[in-house]
Amino acid sequence: MKQINVVTPGEWRAARCELLAQEKEFTRARDALSAARRALPAVRLDKHYTFAGPTGQVSLLDLFEDARQLIVYHFMFEPGWDEGCPSCSYFADNFTGALVHLAARDTAFAVISRAPFGAIDAFRLRMGWEFPWVSSHETDFNYDFAVTLDESRDANTYNFTDARALKEQGRLWMDELPGLSVFLRESDDVFHTYSTYSRGLDLLINTYNYLDLTPLGRQEDGLPWSMAWVRHHDRYDECSEPATA
Repeated sequence: MKQINVVTPGEWRAARCELLAQEKEFTRARDALSAARRALPAVRLDKHYTFAGPTGQVSLLDLFEDARQLIVYHFMFEPGWDEGCPSCSYFADNFTGALVHLAARDTAFAVISRAPFGAIDAFRLRMGWEFPWVSSHETDFNYDFAVTLDESRDANTYNFTDARALKEQGRLWMDELPGLSVFLRESDDVFHTYSTYSRGLDLLINTYNYLDLTPLGRQEDGLPWSMAWVRHHDRYDECSEPATA
């Protein structure tokens, strides 16, 4: 149990000001990192990707709608699964409110998974989400963007690292994985500008950002894996044991 260090108001203010200096340093470093991210070169996509959506087949270009930028979340939902990944669902609960604000900054957002569209749509309705979500079932998209591993397709890299090495180190135990990719369009040309995986997604989970402000933090020490506590938001009352899927 966390011990509370009780001090006087003056002592607290001094400690808080010392931390504020560290926070300001971090903010400046984050601004510099964001600038470096924006300065990354881009790769023109020569492959045409088509997905299954609520109105039929849609292309990656279609997902931009009228925006110049597109953010894609790679949601773990493998063909044959009855429901999407709890951790990705936790992530989805955190980004739903941002979509209208992204649109105001010329940026579209979509979620893409390998499960057939019927399974995706049933789960989306259950969870009450309204963001665009399409299926990459039977396409190369997940493999090309390094969120589904398959040695027969020479798809063996995750987070820009050899997945076999990660598995040997016990840092990877699945072949269906989360990620986020960013695309930019110039007329009908689409460019891949950025992708992030694993802990690179942490900053985008607002629940974590709030918990990181608290004395108890994320409370994940001792769990089988960091997000073992996470449930689909309609299942928190069912049990208290860590999730196993």
